[in-house]
Amino acid sequence: MRSRVLCGVAAAVALLVTGCGSDGGSGSGSGSGNASPAAGAAAAGPAAAGGFPVEVTDCAGAGTTFTSAPRRIVTSNAAGLEMLLQLGAGDRVIGTGFPPGKGSLPAALAEQGAKVPVLGDMVIPKEKLLGSGADLYVETFADMSGMGGAMGSAPTAQEYAAAGIKRVFLASTACAATTQGPQRDLAGVEDDVKRLGRVTGTSAKAEELVAGMEQRIGSVTAALAGVAADRRPTYFFFDFDAGTKQPVAVCGKQVANAVITLAGARNVFADCDADFRPVAWEEVVGRNPDWIQLGVRDKGSEAENARAFDEAERFLREFPATKGLKAVQEGHFLRIGSEVTTIAGVRNAETVQRIAATVHPDLVKGGQ
Repeated sequence: MRSRVLCGVAAAVALLVTGCGSDGGSGSGSGSGNASPAAGAAAAGPAAAGGFPVEVTDCAGAGTTFTSAPRRIVTSNAAGLEMLLQLGAGDRVIGTGFPPGKGSLPAALAEQGAKVPVLGDMVIPKEKLLGSGADLYVETFADMSGMGGAMGSAPTAQEYAAAGIKRVFLASTACAATTQGPQRDLAGVEDDVKRLGRVTGTSAKAEELVAGMEQRIGSVTAALAGVAADRRPTYFFFDFDAGTKQPVAVCGKQVANAVITLAGARNVFADCDADFRPVAWEEVVGRNPDWIQLGVRDKGSEAENARAFDEAERFLREFPATKGLKAVQEGHFLRIGSEVTTIAGVRNAETVQRIAATVHPDLVKGGQ
């Protein structure tokens, strides 16, 4: 075990998904009727010709109205940036925090994404954000002012208003901890795509992206229809970059729980009523998962990612508490990055298919 200062900061960011500060919002999404993180953040009414005005509400129900599409957008991290690029609104993004690592964006988006100015390697400094000239800030997580210290303080609602910046959250992550019940489908993520599409005037593209997600997930659901719940393998998401001294579990309210569930597996920590929670290794051992995902954050290259996956697997094979686990003994590891599993995005549907093709290889194909 070793200390990971920077990764610890990243883990803290993930653990901050405990509420929603301001303008999140949501639309309707598909799914099986489970509680959606965006359930309290729907569009407030039909838009006029041209799609505007558009009103969205945040996790607490406060509304924000857009009378036209924003022209200068800043994103808090790579998740919002990727979604805007996929929607065709990437030419309006003037800056981002937590930039995507080299090679982490889909190939078709990489060149355009690389041109977006980086306003902060982690959280964008308050003064830089307020002085950016943005008229929209897309935030993946909840208000991060609680980080303090190196993260700095977040702007207040009054400061955002004075700077002319409206906010929209990716509610499936930012509002996850405040919702009722676990996430079992990707309705909340689909809502995020649709909401951002309405706000940016790219609803047609948003519907196309969501349709693609639903088609991919639908094929997996159909293939697994005959697999009883008690025959679905148990699954542990090992967030290696969060540190090895005490593992951080993805709980029922996290997007990853929906991804795992749709893939025909059972998250061993689905019963914890949160999005993330530090757990003891004894708890992991007690639940003895059939499969373990080596959740490594993108390192910027295939070679670096491979080394990180190797290191994560080596730890589990050598650590006294985990080397006897069923998944470890059988070599049941999945090398799938953290971002496409735990953070809202169109590629969550691809992750569903990849996991399903690994744990149900006789039923699901096309996992890569």
